Amino acid sequence: MNSLAEENYLKALLNLSNDKEEVNMNELSKRLEIKMPTVTSMMKRLSSKKLVHYESYKPLRLTEKGKKEAAAIIRKHRLTEMFLVEKMGFGWEQVHDIAEQIEHIQSPDFFAKMDELLGFPKLDPHGSPIPDKNGKMVWREYSKLSECKAGETIKLSAVINTSAEFLKFLNSRELSLGLKLKIKSVEPFDNTMVVSYSKRLSETLSHTVCERLLVEKV
Repeated sequence: MNSLAEENYLKALLNLSNDKEEVNMNELSKRLEIKMPTVTSMMKRLSSKKLVHYESYKPLRLTEKGKKEAAAIIRKHRLTEMFLVEKMGFGWEQVHDIAEQIEHIQSPDFFAKMDELLGFPKLDPHGSPIPDKNGKMVWREYSKLSECKAGETIKLSAVINTSAEFLKFLNSRELSLGLKLKIKSVEPFDNTMVVSYSKRLSETLSHTVCERLLVEKV
């Protein structure tokens, strides 16, 4: 059984390696806000457990065993977030910290029942894929809103940034997953977008916001 700290490292490694196999040690240090010597020490420990491929001055790679264990932690986290939103009425901006605590519970039956009660969801409240029991995670092909053009109609499908501050901002603009947006214009100077959706006929979104929203064409 891995410690809570070890699980957090494994989860961070998998999240950082979503679109690549290798992760830079400095990148991991920044993600976890932990100093390099401490990260190095942990990588040696995880390497001894056959969870990480570690060599001095070389990028890190999760082993197949490490990927599976990391995916199991992410599965528990995202199932918990979904349960908190769908069954307990929490807002999507409230669930991350609670799920961070619950994800370390070592009870497969507990999370299997949670999955069943939710109807076996494929996505969490923020649009991220939930790994299955075997650790398989299916990523959908999305575009960033910032990559779209004036005149297009798109559906908001996921968010890149899940900080409470950003999600509260989206709440204040009544932006939620599944919403259809019409792109009315894009400002050439700073890529600010004007969009319309629901009862909002003209809403201005900064480039920073648009970079954090994942969409698909409808």
